Amino acid sequence: MTGTLLLVPAPLDLGTDETALEDVLPRGVIRRAAALGHWVAEDARSARALLRRMHAIEPLALPLQAIRISELPRPRKGSREPVPAGAWHALLQPALDGHDLGLVSEAGLPAVADPGAALVEAAHRAGVPVQPLAGASALLLALAASGLNGQSFAFVGYLPQDAASRAARIRELEALSRRSGQTQLMIETPYRNAALLDGLLAALAPATRLSVSCGLTLAGGWTRTAAVADWRLRPTQMPDRWPAVFALLAT
Repeated sequence: MTGTLLLVPAPLDLGTDETALEDVLPRGVIRRAAALGHWVAEDARSARALLRRMHAIEPLALPLQAIRISELPRPRKGSREPVPAGAWHALLQPALDGHDLGLVSEAGLPAVADPGAALVEAAHRAGVPVQPLAGASALLLALAASGLNGQSFAFVGYLPQDAASRAARIRELEALSRRSGQTQLMIETPYRNAALLDGLLAALAPATRLSVSCGLTLAGGWTRTAAVADWRLRPTQMPDRWPAVFALLAT
């Protein structure tokens, strides 16, 4: 019998003031996570910090120093070579040995806009059951709050940092949205939130609807949806520490 790969959501407060964990994660999820002795994480330090927060609510089954936390492999900088299949198999070894294994992201739901997706794919290939646990996904929360088309949408990740390339990509996404009626979702590193908003307002047509969700689940978090023309008339200052999700829908 193999163990199960559990996709454990993390709160959306990475790099910001912490929110009460029980306000954003169900108690049952915290209890399930506290029982795990094997983890895979983007960053072991962040995972330990999350486990300490969980321990204050549900005591960990093992001392923190006894819990095994492995990090996802990182491709070499500048290299396009895929991570060897053996590396993913090694991460899954606890589950193959019969132990439940937790996968946690830096924030939100693992494997959604997250490198953990490759481990989930490897689990399916290896016959390891996969079980997602309930918790916040910033993309879906932002889409729900936007009022844009929730029946057809796409997440396009990060846009180019170069201003000209970014503008070209924005116009490409706007044209696609106009043809298909599809909401386009994107994210940026928090300290570049303002640059992305400026780029969107400069490149999009006045009638295109733009939605920004900032600091979701945090005290003071907000969502604003309006036509680009209205955004230009009433600019919004973007925090440089809070994560944000941007969405557009062209008409």
